[in-house]
Amino acid sequence: MEDKEIIALYNERSENAIKETDNKYGTYLRKISDNILGDRGDTEECMNDSYLKVWNSIPPQVPKILKAFVARITRNTALNIYEKRKASKRCASEVALSLEELEECLEGRDNVVSEIERKEIMKALDDFLGTLEKKKRICFLQRYFYLEPLKDIAERNDISEAALRTMLCRTRTELKEFMKKRGLF
Repeated sequence: MEDKEIIALYNERSENAIKETDNKYGTYLRKISDNILGDRGDTEECMNDSYLKVWNSIPPQVPKILKAFVARITRNTALNIYEKRKASKRCASEVALSLEELEECLEGRDNVVSEIERKEIMKALDDFLGTLEKKKRICFLQRYFYLEPLKDIAERNDISEAALRTMLCRTRTELKEFMKKRGLF
């Protein structure tokens, strides 16, 4: 089923919208969630919560790209579940490792970042990603958006883990300098 048809089902408040979303993107969304949570039970909880959030978001929102829309909601939901789990018990995971790697590039704040600052950072990050060659951009997103393990990224992109680590390290250094030039670090 096409995305426009699925969005129409949401607008009609048809329960088939969730079923069709799961049929088309369920595997993709579970992978995102599992990369963050690493637990089947938590992943299923995340999927249920994500589909509810999508249901409550469409309408009024009308996503331009349904896949990206549901991926963002799933990723954010998984990160929220991860934070709750981490608060109750300390655990090492790809999420923690990925976020630690990025801390050196993006100024961390414990308090709530204002909406204007957040938008400036997101715009700068988007601009930065636009400067990267395709392979670097793909690896960067696989690591820091999808939070995939280094081993999986290296295999998928046909490079060694050592080369990937070096590439990501250099890219983070470039990002840090880019953010400094923009006055965001």
